[in-house]
Amino acid sequence: MGSVEERLLLPPPPARSGDAGAGGAKRGKWEKTYLDVLGVCCSAEVALVERLLKPIDGVRAVTVVVPSRTVIVEHDLAAVSQSHIVKALNKAGLEASVRAYGSSGVVGRWPSPYTVASGALLLASLFAPLLPSLRWLALTAACAGAPPMVLRALAAGLALDINALMLVAVAGAAALGDYAEAGAIVFLFTTAEWLETLACTKASAGMSSLMSMVPPTVVLAQTGEVVGVRDVGVGAVVAVRAGEVVPVDGVVVDGQSEVDESSLTGESFPVPKQPQAEVWAGTMNLDGYIAVRTTALADNSTVARMQRLVEAAQNSRSKTQRLVDSCAKYYTPAVVAVAAGVALVPLLLGPRGAQDPKRWFQLALVLLVSACPCALVLSTPVATFCALLRAARMGVLIKGGDVLESLGEIRVAAFDKTGTITKGEFSVHGFHVVGDKVGMSQLLY
Repeated sequence: MGSVEERLLLPPPPARSGDAGAGGAKRGKWEKTYLDVLGVCCSAEVALVERLLKPIDGVRAVTVVVPSRTVIVEHDLAAVSQSHIVKALNKAGLEASVRAYGSSGVVGRWPSPYTVASGALLLASLFAPLLPSLRWLALTAACAGAPPMVLRALAAGLALDINALMLVAVAGAAALGDYAEAGAIVFLFTTAEWLETLACTKASAGMSSLMSMVPPTVVLAQTGEVVGVRDVGVGAVVAVRAGEVVPVDGVVVDGQSEVDESSLTGESFPVPKQPQAEVWAGTMNLDGYIAVRTTALADNSTVARMQRLVEAAQNSRSKTQRLVDSCAKYYTPAVVAVAAGVALVPLLLGPRGAQDPKRWFQLALVLLVSACPCALVLSTPVATFCALLRAARMGVLIKGGDVLESLGEIRVAAFDKTGTITKGEFSVHGFHVVGDKVGMSQLLY
């Protein structure tokens, strides 16, 4: 049986400082930066993110994980900084930020200022029957909440995405003089994005349970100083007492103990550890003191890589997801074409239809708003993400969505040992007294 890293199918480490880049040129240190991008609501934004980041000099690869709203950028630190990448995304209104270590990804938050401003102005406009001049506040509400949509639509080159559809609907409602409708469209759309963010938060919140396997602080063996796990460099020696979780990947240099590795390997029996034995972050030291020399930073520990593996598995799309994404490419243009047809019905009906052209135009706008493709496109990847995350929390790592979908075709499964489908942990189920000499109360107390 290979190492834990081999069993996790982890990718090779990125090139280090001084490695040759494209064309043999020397580059700086290649780094993977994890970003939380709240503006990524469906796969339509994937192309936008790639269009913004890939042309930047020093960016080698861009990966977008839609369900957790995560963007993974592999870049040269000497050529492009994290702040430069964040600025490039935020110019398009994507609300990007660098993910902190141990974070579960998208975090719960209050609605954006655009949503709050739009809602407050729209609420005030409801008193227009009492004060007619307040009807203009509805138009102001639309303008207050629209900037994120406008920025994303412009960054996408005015492609036919959800932002373009909403802007067309808002402009159409305003052109008809239905300012309340225009404000309501903007407010409801921004509110829906916020609710979608909260839903993604719940979908990815379990990711924090993987990182909670590792304590946030460690004790340096030589000085007894307590420091943050991220501040521990490679080669440092940390102390791990009985009952504590091993905080970093490393090699035992002093002491001996037994370590419970079931959280990583599924093996129910404790594994003896002596000097020169490897230990991994997230495993439990059971009955002795050991000193561990670190062999990897906290960001590159086995647990951290498990978290990244679950997210990276999203890039292996299932057949269903590929089908939905391919249909979505034609779905939005088809909706626009049908809506245009509905708006042109009065012209086709002649004098009979021309009597009420406003009604047909309103129906076309309703069609544009109600036919939003985001829910359709997001349904499959969110379900896949939740399944992969749930499996990881139960100790099962699935390589991707296509593998997950193929599990439905399995008819026979073989399991090799205790700990694969059982925990190997015993508990007292009940007490039974044989004979009359000892009562239950005497036995227990």
